[in-house]
Amino acid sequence: MPMKIKIINVVGARPNFMKIPSIMEEMEKHPDRLEPVLVHTGQHYDKSMSKVFFEDLQIPEPDINLEIGSGSHAEQTAGIMLKFEKILLTEKPDLVLVLGDVNSTLACSVTASKLSVPVAHVEAGLRSFDRTMPEEINRIVTDVLSDYLFTTCEDANENLRREGISEKKIFFVGNVMIDTLLKHRAKARRSNVLERLSLNGRPYILITLHRPSNVDSREIFFEITEALKYLAEKIPVIFPVHPRTKKQILGFGLEDTYRTFSEGMKMPDKGVWLTEPFGYLDFLNLIDNAKVVLTDSGGIQEETTVLRVPCITIRDNTERPITITEGTNVLVGTDIKRIIDEGIKALNISGKSGRIPKLWDGKAGERIVKILLENL
Repeated sequence: MPMKIKIINVVGARPNFMKIPSIMEEMEKHPDRLEPVLVHTGQHYDKSMSKVFFEDLQIPEPDINLEIGSGSHAEQTAGIMLKFEKILLTEKPDLVLVLGDVNSTLACSVTASKLSVPVAHVEAGLRSFDRTMPEEINRIVTDVLSDYLFTTCEDANENLRREGISEKKIFFVGNVMIDTLLKHRAKARRSNVLERLSLNGRPYILITLHRPSNVDSREIFFEITEALKYLAEKIPVIFPVHPRTKKQILGFGLEDTYRTFSEGMKMPDKGVWLTEPFGYLDFLNLIDNAKVVLTDSGGIQEETTVLRVPCITIRDNTERPITITEGTNVLVGTDIKRIIDEGIKALNISGKSGRIPKLWDGKAGERIVKILLENL
């Protein structure tokens, strides 16, 4: 009987939790060939950013939790590398699989590579071409070190080729985050989140905002706030607030604009309303029913494209240009007028409708595992 192939699958932060389920599920269909090990670095560790996703998406309990916690980029990366090296020396895996572009992705790919353990990168080749973004550094380094580069779109393939990556390492498989969305969409529609927010049958705007370039600059945050105030005169704006953003709202003295909604209240017809972060199913329901979504998140640009919900991205660049060329996404920077103009368009049912990109069909995890079985 041949030896099983041991694969360490690394998750660390909220974006990873939405990408791993279809891969783990597919690996578990091959118990005679594969021995998957799930390692959680603990980069995101509290209930709202971690535990609720494991519950909603029925992700198995991690086999190993490094419990790294919060810290600066350097502290997190170094802490993960120190702990992950010991795991690799003990477990002796045949492959380390990493996802996306968070600090855990970089830390574990570097550590594995230094110990000559092959690396597979899921969601490879995405580029914003903005190296002031920590995520861009994580993407570039991880791709250079990886032996298997699993891509979501043709422009990612082209980015990798342009950077000199061998064609033999590049595999266009589709989007594992969309695997998760399609599998759970019906279940998300049964969520009672709209009832809890007293939004049943009522139009609303949904916003997420967390990038340092937007929330750490007083001037930029005030610009965005003015645009939101204008839109919130027409329709309630729902803002599940990231802990980092909440801290900045308080620090900048913006509590009068960003008011806190408590469950049990009736949602007013106007205003920007802060809520706690939601689990995956609740949040998917909120996206699916929104008139328009404003965001600086990468993953939400993809989710809105598949759900055919107009998306306004408050950034000067995106590593997911396919959501603009084919999807529902519009890039507006932080310009007040552009945010308002695109918001009004979407409210008047003239936002982008787009189309679903190639291979975003719910089978990316299946393709990834098939390739690994054929090559390892």
